[in-house]
Amino acid sequence: MGVATTYSAPAGWCWPPAAAAAAWCNRGVEMVKGWGSDWGGAKGPGATTKAVGDAAEDRALAHLQQQGLRLVQRNYRLAGGPRQRGAEVDLILRAPDGTLVFVEVRARTGHGHGGAAVSVTGAKQRRIVRAAQHYLMGLAVLPPCRFDVVAIDGDQLQWLPGAFDAA
Repeated sequence: MGVATTYSAPAGWCWPPAAAAAAWCNRGVEMVKGWGSDWGGAKGPGATTKAVGDAAEDRALAHLQQQGLRLVQRNYRLAGGPRQRGAEVDLILRAPDGTLVFVEVRARTGHGHGGAAVSVTGAKQRRIVRAAQHYLMGLAVLPPCRFDVVAIDGDQLQWLPGAFDAA
């Protein structure tokens, strides 16, 4: 039989995530270096995860359009069910050769957990593929497709064409 136990830290000591949250919310600390307005990122204590993500998608989209890709759709969402998470494709673009490109945009402020590219796990890849398959069901003709990742680590943007396969 298990016993519920509560752990506590000594008075005056705070776990690092809680300390960061307190600094963020209570002291009005500016966004972490590399996430400021220099590339359109949200800034300040009111910045939400969605605002930061939208800014990262804007930056990724601008970069991909400079490379010759055309935006087809943004934030294509597939609802989940009672036992299944929903799925989303951040950007759907068309390459100059006609390839339909499904892009996952990931942004991280540091490399503490391996960086942005590594955060696209196998489970996340499967959800992206599921959303892409659903999107493709609505097309009369199936074009060639690929799955790219745009990883933003601080100020560094890395485009990984063909980052994973649908298989």
